[in-house]
Amino acid sequence: MTITFASEEIIQTIEMVKNENLDIRTITMGISLLDCSDDNLLKLEQKIYNKITRSAEHLVEVGEQLEKSFGIPIINKRVSVTPVALAAAHLDSEGMVRLAKVLDSAARSVGVNFIGGFSALVQKGFTKGDLALIEAIPQALAETDYVCSSVNIGSTKAGINMDAVLKMGEIILSCANLTAAKDGLAAAKLVVFCNAPEDNPFMAGAFHGPGEPECSLNVGVSGPGVVASVVRQNPGADFGELASLIKRTAFKITRMGELMGRTASAALNIPFGIVDLSLAPTPVVGDSVAEILEHMGLERCGTHGTTAALALLNDAVKKGGAMASSHVGGLSGAFIPVSEDAGMIRALEAGALTLDKLEAMTCVCSVGLDMIAIPGDVSAYTIAGIIADEAAIGMINKKTTAVRLIPAPGKKAGDRVEFGGLLGGAPVIGTNNFSSRAFVSRGGRIPAPITSLSN
Repeated sequence: MTITFASEEIIQTIEMVKNENLDIRTITMGISLLDCSDDNLLKLEQKIYNKITRSAEHLVEVGEQLEKSFGIPIINKRVSVTPVALAAAHLDSEGMVRLAKVLDSAARSVGVNFIGGFSALVQKGFTKGDLALIEAIPQALAETDYVCSSVNIGSTKAGINMDAVLKMGEIILSCANLTAAKDGLAAAKLVVFCNAPEDNPFMAGAFHGPGEPECSLNVGVSGPGVVASVVRQNPGADFGELASLIKRTAFKITRMGELMGRTASAALNIPFGIVDLSLAPTPVVGDSVAEILEHMGLERCGTHGTTAALALLNDAVKKGGAMASSHVGGLSGAFIPVSEDAGMIRALEAGALTLDKLEAMTCVCSVGLDMIAIPGDVSAYTIAGIIADEAAIGMINKKTTAVRLIPAPGKKAGDRVEFGGLLGGAPVIGTNNFSSRAFVSRGGRIPAPITSLSN
């Protein structure tokens, strides 16, 4: 497939990069580990290390060459692998920790920023491998630098595995407590999904699904600064006009992302997968989804009207991206990770944004409750209740939702945590003081909704 650009589009793209923080947020190579299976743990470790380092040997190099050739920054180069609970289902939790360290070593060797796929898919129940991996998550994330983990606990077709929900509440607390000196950093590398996509290039939830090819190249574009600029420059536009402006902007961003992705996949001699056109913010001023909503006319993100504004933004981005590419996938829309968005942080500090409002916003955005610091003395039952609520939104609405909460050891609501880099920092948000214990302890599976009977 050949993508051609008019000279005007090229000039506009250069301006977006120069003045509006446009970038490729990530190129992520997905690698299947299904052919690495071996009953001998040492041989399994060697096979996995060899396959990752062989497949991704030139990933960073190609990314850097593309940055120079096109003049467009590629912020992250990443790898995702087959969910480890599938690829190494016979291991116990100790073996799973060892494999996490192998993934970490391979990621360091090829020079990527993160490696995702220390994952399990348990929406209908646990295998022995699933349980072993989940038990290993806290130690694995605390003792590695690059490994990210995800667990899918529900889906529209399967319902919600409430035993897994409660278990993940406990695991998130353990992750935070093991990295208390770093404000619970390990929990920032763990996401709990409902309806997890198999081709998502963004961390911490990226994994190479069992329906994916041997190897593929997925691209995550960004551009909240570009969209914010368009909205800011059109204060008199009505909502129909505003949606059209955002669609046209998303179209340009997505075309650029697909061009970069296809060029990278050709250079690496692997299939091009998808372009995820999500607006992914950063702590950098001017690179914020919250600011887009405020430019629409909200005094502060979180005030009344915020959910409607986010719905318009998310829908327009998807429509523009779908017109630009036949290979849109992943999550695609607008992210609202609190600690990674300067506007969200300001809204929290001003008292305009609460946990309940963020939950309402997740009904119409691309992911869920993302990168939210909560008090360190929160119970596993409260975390499980938050996960269940978010999973229910995803299950009923047939969309991906996720929870990435960071209990901050020793911190209370109003204190601040710092993670550094793209993860940023944020105020700690209070949770509801009333208990969810009896509810989340019932166990079993919340049944799939009637809309699951779609065949």
